[in-house]
Amino acid sequence: MLNNPGLYVHFPWCIKKCPYCDFNSHPLKNDVDQQRYLNSLLEDWQEQITSTFADAKDTQSLDIGFKTVFFGGGTPSLFKPHLMAILLNELPLAPDAEITMEANPGTQEYTDFEEYLSAGINRLSIGAQSFQNSQLEKLGRVHNRDETIAAVAKAKSAGFTNINIDLMWGLPGQSLEDALFDLESAISLSPQHISWYQLTIEAKTEFAKRPPLLPIDGILAEIENAGNVLLASRGYHRYEISAYAKDGAYCHHNINYWSFGDYVGLGAGAHGKVSNARGVLRTQKASQPRLYQNKPRQTSYQTVTKSQLTLEFMMNALRLIDGTDIQTFTEKTGLQWQSIQPQWEALAQQGLVQTNRCSTTELGLRYLDTVLEKFVS
Repeated sequence: MLNNPGLYVHFPWCIKKCPYCDFNSHPLKNDVDQQRYLNSLLEDWQEQITSTFADAKDTQSLDIGFKTVFFGGGTPSLFKPHLMAILLNELPLAPDAEITMEANPGTQEYTDFEEYLSAGINRLSIGAQSFQNSQLEKLGRVHNRDETIAAVAKAKSAGFTNINIDLMWGLPGQSLEDALFDLESAISLSPQHISWYQLTIEAKTEFAKRPPLLPIDGILAEIENAGNVLLASRGYHRYEISAYAKDGAYCHHNINYWSFGDYVGLGAGAHGKVSNARGVLRTQKASQPRLYQNKPRQTSYQTVTKSQLTLEFMMNALRLIDGTDIQTFTEKTGLQWQSIQPQWEALAQQGLVQTNRCSTTELGLRYLDTVLEKFVS
């Protein structure tokens, strides 16, 4: 578990908005001033370190430096590498910091990967989503199968040795065979990490307005079970609901999230979390890029109430296959384990959670929503 806060940096532009996407992203226009956005990020950082994190419990750990940085979006690989380098040079970074950038395949969406590596990026997360062109078209992606394969090859040739492939399952009309074909295709590229997550229809997306026909529950269960078996057989250890790593190549930035750790959020629409003497605070920046750049120092704050703390902790920690130890619950929330012991014991009697650890059983992981309902105030 990481003690240092992580850093998330949001780049809010994409070539186009995907119909399933509910992230804060906006179509890229030619007049986007990336230098101005960098200046806003630097102003944002100065405000957060002098204000938001001024009395945080672990601000002193920033003397060591961020151990994880994650460039998300949007499509961060549209951001110029030399501007990323300037930002990273202004930040306190640990010598062994994990610095991830999301990248979409497609020749128009990335500069040479060598430049990103030189800028300080040392982990890539490549958004494949599927290896079937018909599915990619349904998902509104701007790349095809061959471009994904080429992107991974270019990343390796550039010198990247820590690569994640993002892959979705439960796609419109997807069969078990189709899903396993996608997984086999990803595995054949030998990434260190695979994020394999189910497509869900989110509110305020194009898919919510015009829902596609998704596989029935029986097929979804077959896909999930067979996919987990396949990934395990190829050496990918499942350490979170949708995350699989080879040889311990976990995403430490996400582990910090799931362990209810603190993190700074920079950029348009970015969220953060900070623990201080007042409790646990959530931070948020303006979502619209124009509004954010006009007032990059403006931050919204929301205190996580005691009644919300337990649910928020469980929503994160119970995604981890091994969960956390019981002491971590008290450390991260300030609450005593005894305050939730009746609910926990009831779940344990149903075989959904472990008795001596804050983690689910295999059955509880499958019915995680049922487990979490116990902690809704």
